[in-house]
Amino acid sequence: MKTTLRERLRKNRKNRVKRRVQRNQEKLRLTVFRSAKHIYAQIVDDQAGKTLVAESTLSPAFREKKMANGGNVKAATLVGNLLGERAVKEGIKEVYYDRNGFLYAGRVKALADGVRAKGVKF
Repeated sequence: MKTTLRERLRKNRKNRVKRRVQRNQEKLRLTVFRSAKHIYAQIVDDQAGKTLVAESTLSPAFREKKMANGGNVKAATLVGNLLGERAVKEGIKEVYYDRNGFLYAGRVKALADGVRAKGVKF
């Protein structure tokens, strides 16, 4: 299977981020995945191998807000806010941000800002 230049560049960025994450295994990890229509985020405990909190544009909490489009900055900010609220309820105060090879701009940045607005540090 032939990969495009764009996919190879993202994989290289993902590997760089992965090395940094592996050095910070004592912290919980906030990982993000974005597609053309949706954005997904979860807080993972790598030592226990469990997902502690997860939110996406497909989750029921997001759908209650009646947003039509899940692939824009406004939706990503809302997902970040919802994730931040749930994280604070669970007692999570600090995480390591794993942008998963995506550039820190647009929806990925908006999600991070939404989580920070609710009091989670990274």
